[in-house]
Amino acid sequence: MKSRDILKEWVKSFNTADANAMAEYYHDDAINHQVNQDPIMGKEAIKQKFKEEFATAEMVCIVENIFEDGEWAILEWKDPLGLRGCGFFHIVDGKIKFQRGYWDMLSFLRQHKLPFPKE
Repeated sequence: MKSRDILKEWVKSFNTADANAMAEYYHDDAINHQVNQDPIMGKEAIKQKFKEEFATAEMVCIVENIFEDGEWAILEWKDPLGLRGCGFFHIVDGKIKFQRGYWDMLSFLRQHKLPFPKE
């Protein structure tokens, strides 16, 4: 599968809040770094983080664009509440090795009526 096709399947799993299915798209030693959070290391930790996030808020990813350059793919997305973001995915041998996401956490927390993190 091309990187773009893997991302399309990843989005389908995201939109059904299926953390177990999503985890299968990651290498065992993958890193997921959402820039407003500490990096998550390893497939199992990534799966657990998605489970926690799906339990906290209803999230939907609407694909605006997917760009592909070899092992790299970029996902430009929005959600039904107006939040927008962008994710960069390094896909090696058909699985995500590294993911970095950019989005506004403050807007997300406000839209979902979630508490702000304490320092």
